[in-house]
Amino acid sequence: MIPSKKRWIGRAWKAVLAAGLSVSLAACAQNQEAAKPSVQNHPAPAAQSTPAPAPESKEPEQVLRLNNFTEPLSLHPGLITDVWSSNVIFQTFEGLTRIDKNGVPQPAIADAITASDDLLTYTFKLRDNAKWSNGDPVTAQDFESAWKWTLDAKNGSEYAYQLFYVKNAEAAFNGKAKPEEIGVKAQDDKTLVVQLENPTPFFLELTAFYTYFPVNAKVMKEHPDWAKEAGPNYTTNGPFKLASWEHKTKLVLEKNENYWDAGSVKLTKIEMNMINDANTELSMLENGDLDWAGAPTGNLPLDAMQSLKEKGLLEITPKAGTYWYEFNTLQKPFNNKKIRQAFAYAINRKDLVDNVTQGGELVATAVVPPTMFAENEQGLFKDNDVENAKQLLAEGMQEEGYASVDKLPPITLSYNTEEAQAKIAQAVQDMWQKNLGVHVKLENQEWNVYYENVKNGKYQVARMGWTGDFNDPINFLEIFRTKDGNNHTNWEKKEFADLLAASSKEKDAAKRKEILRDAEKILVDEMPVIPFYFKSTVYAKNPNLKDVVISGLGNVQYKWAKFE
Repeated sequence: MIPSKKRWIGRAWKAVLAAGLSVSLAACAQNQEAAKPSVQNHPAPAAQSTPAPAPESKEPEQVLRLNNFTEPLSLHPGLITDVWSSNVIFQTFEGLTRIDKNGVPQPAIADAITASDDLLTYTFKLRDNAKWSNGDPVTAQDFESAWKWTLDAKNGSEYAYQLFYVKNAEAAFNGKAKPEEIGVKAQDDKTLVVQLENPTPFFLELTAFYTYFPVNAKVMKEHPDWAKEAGPNYTTNGPFKLASWEHKTKLVLEKNENYWDAGSVKLTKIEMNMINDANTELSMLENGDLDWAGAPTGNLPLDAMQSLKEKGLLEITPKAGTYWYEFNTLQKPFNNKKIRQAFAYAINRKDLVDNVTQGGELVATAVVPPTMFAENEQGLFKDNDVENAKQLLAEGMQEEGYASVDKLPPITLSYNTEEAQAKIAQAVQDMWQKNLGVHVKLENQEWNVYYENVKNGKYQVARMGWTGDFNDPINFLEIFRTKDGNNHTNWEKKEFADLLAASSKEKDAAKRKEILRDAEKILVDEMPVIPFYFKSTVYAKNPNLKDVVISGLGNVQYKWAKFE
C-alpha cells in the first residue's frame, strides 16, 4: 500500500461525503475525469523565454481494495454455493460464455457456438489462445472432466443439479447412468459437444455460471486438493489469478497475464479483506482504506442508511433475489402447515423494509422475484394478516394436540452474526411474540458454523434466501424439487415436483410460465420458507472507481473496472 495514495483517496472520499454528491452505477459507464490536485502556476521571470514545464500527471494506481466479509466456503467451482466464494470465482475463472455489461451471454472461452435446430445439441469451439494461469492451454477435456467431477455424488456438490439440464446428468448423479453416458464430450482439444435432456432457452446463461466452469484436468488429477490453498497448483483461466490466501484474513488477486482478453483488464490487483462488521467496513471506505462497501458480499450499516440516502451516496439497484426464513419441517411445531402459515402471515413486511432494512426492497409475499414473474409485485398472500395468522395457529395447534400457545415446543430463530440479520431477527421476534403470543429465542453464529448447522438440519427457523443464478423462475423453484442440494427445509411434494418436470418439456413459453406459476402457488401454500422481501443491490464506493459491472442477479465483475 502506498501511503500517499491512501491519504489522497481518503480526502477525496470525505470531500464527496461533505458535498453529498451522488455515486451511481450508471456513472460507472460515463467518462468522468478523476479529481486532480490543483497546480499553482507562477509567472516565469522576464528573462526566461519559455514557460516552465508543467508537472507530469500521475496515473492512478490500479489496485482495488474491498471487503469480502468472510472466509469463502470453497474456491472450487464445483463446490461453491455462497456469495463470498462466488465473488472470488467470478473474477478468477471463466466459462464457455460470460454475461456482458448489458446482461447478455457472450462467447468467452468458446469463441464459436452452434446449436442444432431442435436446441438439444450445442457445439462449442474453444479459443486457441485460452490458457490457464500456469500457461497450460484450456481444453475441452477441462470442461468435460470438471462437469463429470461435479456430477459424481461422492464429491458432495450441492449445485450438481445445475448440470441436470445435460443429458443423463441427473441419472449419473443418482447412480443410474455411467459417467461416459453423460451428454458432454470433448470431441478434440478445442471442441466440446453438449447434449441436453430438453430444449433449454437459458442454457447459454448457465454456461456463464460457476458450476459450469472448467478445472485444469491435469492439475486436478495430480493434485486432488488443488483448491484448498493459493500456490502453483491453484490454476485459473479468468481475468485474475489467486496470488495469496490468508485464511479468515485476506485474499489477494492479481491480473492474469495469460488470460485471453488480458488487454481489457485494467486492474493489476484486487485485495479482498475478510471483515465481518459493516460499521468497520464503512469506516474504512470513508477513511480511504477500502474502495467499496456493501453489496454483493455484505450490508451497509442500517443506522447509516438514512444519512447515506440524504447525502445521495446510497446506491440501490433491483436484484433478482428473495430474502426468506426457512422452516425445518421435520421439527415440531413446524411439521404442521397451518402453523408455518401462521408464522408467515404474522409478519409486517412493509414495516421491516421501511424502518429496518431501508434498502429500497420490495415486500415479498411470493418466492419468485417480479423480474421473472411481474405478478409477484402483488404476491400470493396478504402481508401482516394477523387475524388470519391467529386462526391458523389455533387450528394447527388443535391438529397437533397443543392445548395452548404456552404448550408449544420452545421456538428458536437462528441467524448468522451480522448487524442487519440481528435487527431483522429482533423485529420478527417482537412481531411473533406480540401477534401470536409465542416465546421466541434468538441464536446467532458465525457464518461458516451457522451454514453447516442449517445444512445438517440443526435449526428450527433460520434466515436464508436466494439470489438467481440465471434469469428464469425455475432457478428459484427447483431448489425445493427434492430434499437434496440447497433445500434445507426437508420439505418435498410430488405434485410440485411433477409440475417442474412438466415445465421442462413444455415448448410453449406462455404455457410453461403457467405451469411454473402453479408450482409456486403450491410452494407458497405449503410455506416451507417465509418470503420477506425482494432484494436490492445496495452499496457505496470510491467515486474514482469506474466500470464495475453489477448484473441483475447481483453478481459483480471487475474485469473492466479501473480507477480514473
